[in-house]
Amino acid sequence: MKRVALLGMPNTGKSTFFNRLTGASAKVGNWPGITVDLLSARILLGTEMVEVVDLPGIYTLHGFAEDERVARTFLEEQPVDLLVVIANATQLDRQLALVLQLQALGQPMMLLLNMIDEARKLGIHIDQERLAQELGMPVVAISAKHGMGMEQARQALTQALHEARPPRAADIEKAFGEDDALQARLDAVFSATVDVPVSATDRLTDRLDRLLLHPWLGLPLFFLAMLGMFEAVYTLGAPLQDGVAWMLERIKIEAVTPVVTAWPPQVQSFVLDGLFDGIGTILSFLPIIVLFFLFIAIIEDSGYMSRAAFLMDAFMSRLGLDGRAFVMQLMGFGCNVPALMGTRVMRSRGLRLLTMLIIPFSLCSARLQVFVFFTTAIFDPWAAPLVLFSLYLFSFGAAFLTAVIYRRRLTHTEPVLLELPPYRFPTLRQMWLRGWREVTHFLREASGFILLGVVLVWILTHFPKDVPIASPETLAGQLAALFEPLMQPLGIDHLMTIALLFGFVAKEVVLGALAVIYGVGESELSGIVSSRIDWVQAYSFMLFVLIYTPCLSTVAVLKQESKSWRFTALAIGWPLLLAWVVSFVFYQGARWLGF
Repeated sequence: MKRVALLGMPNTGKSTFFNRLTGASAKVGNWPGITVDLLSARILLGTEMVEVVDLPGIYTLHGFAEDERVARTFLEEQPVDLLVVIANATQLDRQLALVLQLQALGQPMMLLLNMIDEARKLGIHIDQERLAQELGMPVVAISAKHGMGMEQARQALTQALHEARPPRAADIEKAFGEDDALQARLDAVFSATVDVPVSATDRLTDRLDRLLLHPWLGLPLFFLAMLGMFEAVYTLGAPLQDGVAWMLERIKIEAVTPVVTAWPPQVQSFVLDGLFDGIGTILSFLPIIVLFFLFIAIIEDSGYMSRAAFLMDAFMSRLGLDGRAFVMQLMGFGCNVPALMGTRVMRSRGLRLLTMLIIPFSLCSARLQVFVFFTTAIFDPWAAPLVLFSLYLFSFGAAFLTAVIYRRRLTHTEPVLLELPPYRFPTLRQMWLRGWREVTHFLREASGFILLGVVLVWILTHFPKDVPIASPETLAGQLAALFEPLMQPLGIDHLMTIALLFGFVAKEVVLGALAVIYGVGESELSGIVSSRIDWVQAYSFMLFVLIYTPCLSTVAVLKQESKSWRFTALAIGWPLLLAWVVSFVFYQGARWLGF
């Protein structure tokens, strides 16, 4: 099978092209360095199957960052039939340097000029035929975002593969030529093929940046935008969530219950109160998760997230971090795992470890559904978005406090390089792919944990058989009794402690565990929880869930990326201690004030 490798500088739309070409749903983000993993897919080009590999975005083969080493190692060790270089058509004065460097490898190549629509709007004219002659390779202009030129790109790929010589590994040493000679060659090619007007700037971007990057107004506007997003998620998501909950309840009553009526009572309870209620409670929150990631996709792909990193860079530097750490923390809103892997773009080990230490405090999608449930069940509709927003602020606070405490132990001197791309509104296809990818990832990765969790919770709350369900005499009650002296000062009772214990495995299990413990579905669970605890206990519980030990998959990635058991133990123990202290101070303080 022939192999095509996609290469390019960060923020050239390489992952967007990969998605268009293969139909896959690689993460697409409008800031530098988003692609840090090797993504691959098999597609039919002409009459044969071809493997397409999306390599990390790199600026040069000379670099020593993790992403650059990954690309270099792949080219050295894996035979490639064709190198496809994707360049930003609006920045060819810089992008052609990598093209010329890769040419020295002696590999078959072709060049795709992405974002050609933006180049034309700026009045930039590129002589494609002359550029192809100068470089000695096929050149195709495309807009991966809008699908422009994709058919021509497929045809050129097919033709180039047909004409390519047998594959071989690249000789990277050939790319280490004289910098002066390369720059002279770049200048000659650029001046002969590209015509750039005197004022080739995006006026809309300039006008927006005057406001959104304002030294005083920039950050307040960003957090105001995030608050508006939460309001929109609740406003649009609440009716959808109620609809899904109603549908699940109808399925339980009209389809599942008649089937299990003749089964033994213990089996009926396991199926209805364990499996169905536990999993159904989690599924009812999928609409809100989808909406959340649709809005996040707009913020990310528009280029606004890069501005947030720029605005936060000066502040983050005081914490021993940089603007990229803030971006990775925001990525953790979706899932901590890819955000942790994204730290590979950082060259300094100290900077990378400190960033990895703060990422698990990000309010990920698994925690989100827990908080959506409690804010909806306990707080008034007008207060729920504010409560959720306050939890996001607490997540930043916990991360910043951690950075202050550990910055002297995990030091670095690495400079930061941030690009601010022009503002782009994502297409409906991009937003749909993002929402679909997050939901399928959630269901695929969490389904096993959820199923195992609700089964274990049901067993622990229903055995021994001759005691009341979820009572202190059950296995779960006995287990929770061990932790009662620790959790009682936080306002967290023994039943909620059981849910927290299963949250160590995956935060997705917390709601399913509560549904199994109380033996009800999502609609009844809200009423039971609101009748058993007040808002102070609920907020204390949410603070603990927000901060305490990350899930097992996150712990596994922490160990994998840090290659240190000592660091992994710190990443587990410190959040657990901090969660207890924060919840204790809040709960006892609120009670002392008379709430």
